[in-house]
Amino acid sequence: MAQATTERTNGPLAHPYDRPLDDLALIGDLHTAALVSTTGSIDWLCVPRFDSPACFAALLHDESAGHWRLAPDADDAKVERAYLDDTLILRTRWTTADGTVQVTDLMPPRTQEATLVRMVEGLSGRVAMTSLLRLRFDYGRVRPWVRASDGGSGKEGSRDLDGVAGPDAVRLHADVPVHHDEDDASMVSRFTVEAGQSVSFVMSYRQSFEPSRPPMAAQHAFDTTRAFWSSWIRRCTYSGRWGDDVRRSLLLLKALTYAPTGGIVAAATTSLPEEIGGVRNWDYRFCWLRDATFTLQALLGTGYTEEAKSWREWLVRAVAGDPAKLQIMYGLDGTQRLPEMELDWLAGYAGSRPVRVGNAAAAQHQLDVWGETLDGLYLAREAGLHPSESAWDLQKALLDWLEGHWSEPDNGLWEVRGPQRDFVHSKVMAWAGVDRAIRSVSEHGMEGPVDRWRELASDIHREVCEKGYDADRDTFTQFYGSRGLDAALLLLPRVGFLPWDDPRVRGTVRAVQRELGHDGFVRRYDPEADGGTDGLPGTEGAFLACSFWLADALHGIGANDEAERLFEHLLSFRNDVGMITEERDPRTGRALGNTPQAFSLVGLVNTARHLSGTRPSSSMHAPNRD
Repeated sequence: MAQATTERTNGPLAHPYDRPLDDLALIGDLHTAALVSTTGSIDWLCVPRFDSPACFAALLHDESAGHWRLAPDADDAKVERAYLDDTLILRTRWTTADGTVQVTDLMPPRTQEATLVRMVEGLSGRVAMTSLLRLRFDYGRVRPWVRASDGGSGKEGSRDLDGVAGPDAVRLHADVPVHHDEDDASMVSRFTVEAGQSVSFVMSYRQSFEPSRPPMAAQHAFDTTRAFWSSWIRRCTYSGRWGDDVRRSLLLLKALTYAPTGGIVAAATTSLPEEIGGVRNWDYRFCWLRDATFTLQALLGTGYTEEAKSWREWLVRAVAGDPAKLQIMYGLDGTQRLPEMELDWLAGYAGSRPVRVGNAAAAQHQLDVWGETLDGLYLAREAGLHPSESAWDLQKALLDWLEGHWSEPDNGLWEVRGPQRDFVHSKVMAWAGVDRAIRSVSEHGMEGPVDRWRELASDIHREVCEKGYDADRDTFTQFYGSRGLDAALLLLPRVGFLPWDDPRVRGTVRAVQRELGHDGFVRRYDPEADGGTDGLPGTEGAFLACSFWLADALHGIGANDEAERLFEHLLSFRNDVGMITEERDPRTGRALGNTPQAFSLVGLVNTARHLSGTRPSSSMHAPNRD
């Protein structure tokens, strides 16, 4: 009997994956997401969840690691694409010498099985098409056993083919015959569409021990998906100048939420490099407390309180237990252990190895996360969410721990793998966490030792101003005694640590712009400063979230025209469908890092809000100057 087989894919690559990351568009079902290129190929998909092993991993190797290409046979076809209105339904149109054809890609919000729908429509002429689905489970390592659903080999063609390997099973249903290529374990269909004709493909995933279900009708999936996203985006309350840009970013942010738990992943991918050919390749398919809190700010600021409620419930469950063991990130369901390993059979995007799954940074000590978590819970309360006794109990426990540990060095928000330091941003966020507790008592009637907390906040504030500020250079520094800077310093006035008109704030903003900026891009920090801070070889691109922070900061210090010019410049670095990655190479402009990146999308939304009339500060009052 034929069976699934494992294979190593690290031999010579037929076509190493090196397409620009800007070539990708996202579709998703609030459990996972697929990335579609302009070639009509789905080159990344993990099922059944964001953090599951990929069944299409061409993005990190080549086509032999799994993909699904559906496109005209013509080599010279002209392509254009766009999302349908304010939805996550992607439409790609090819114009060939023989006619024009359109492919509509979507994933209906999940009710049972993960489903991917591809609908082909002839618009003019007569166009020859090919669908080539190459399943490779476990990140390209496992070829499935492929058979027709009626038990035949599928070699002669069938409307339904099954691919099974261990716990994973996929069924492909098509309106045209699909053939099984036994040599390649792929599913192939060749057909022609004329004007007015349509052909649909529906791929559904299930665990192999579960019974198969009838495939979802393609038109029903389309109608359901369109209705869901259209209804969701109507709740958006943003009415400023960048409405289209904000709505598209919010849709992509929503696509990064895991519906069953309310968790929010940092990105849909793993191991897309921060430097081409470099080793800074990390798995972002988890829920960072910090990223989720920034996302919460964007969602609450645009009317999405239900997402805030779901996030608060996820947070309370995820961090329940000993506050001393608060992690910087968790799995989608609150899983704590996220062991990091390397997949040596994959060559990596553009040859950037290693490819990693899991993330060892989950075990790092990052002091700012306590402050970010307390800030997020406070924001939820400010937004009018019904008070949660368990959430307040959690906040008090986190504050008790913070009171005894705020003075300790940590790894900082950038997860450096070098020595722990007294990072200024970390200390400021410890202050912010205490400040939120004080305000919860004074403004919302919560109970707590507010006098003790005020003294604690004052102690932290005094130390940061004494040890973290370089008067000779007129700027705060990356850590106590450092000569380096940190883009996170731009956040000090935003969290209320100092007012925007404080000369130390203006000096810091201009220093970061001068020393970390390049043509509007802002690096997170200088990895070579102070003899090397992050403990890793190589360099990285400019972090786009930091560039949005600079636009906010320029607006905050009154340089409004400069802030708007920078914001418009940053908008130009999204791709044709509004996707934005983690970083950009400041020399070439090439997109780098995992995508779509929640941090970057959040930066875009919040900067648009601020430049539309809301001053970029948190809701707290800044303390008196020291």
